[in-house]
Amino acid sequence: MSEELPPPALGTMAWMDLTAPNADDLAEFYANVVGWQKQAVSMGEYDDFVMVSPTDGVSCSGICHARGVNEKLPPVWLVYVLVADLSASIEACNAGGGEVLVGPRHTQGGDYAIIRDPAGAHLALFQQQAKET
Repeated sequence: MSEELPPPALGTMAWMDLTAPNADDLAEFYANVVGWQKQAVSMGEYDDFVMVSPTDGVSCSGICHARGVNEKLPPVWLVYVLVADLSASIEACNAGGGEVLVGPRHTQGGDYAIIRDPAGAHLALFQQQAKET
């Protein structure tokens, strides 16, 4: 059993994933190159993957097929930065010359949007769901 890690701080990278045409092959590639263990995540008609550290079993990244909402994403490692207010961050993105490509969408643990900045770089913004007490 792994020790629970503290939550990431606002403005820091909370997750990363790779979207590509053939996630099956890439998940196997990174399992061999980095040592990650792959865990299939059903997307209905296909599986994406959560990649897990071989030493402590902690999820460390995702590898996804370029299908559905991910269809238009380039094959690059996409980082998810933790923000306090996703709506405010989206407004600031649009006002600053960026573009929202995906979202906002709900996922396990919160909401996210994928943006393209004025230089053309992609980034995901993630707002954690408030924990119930």
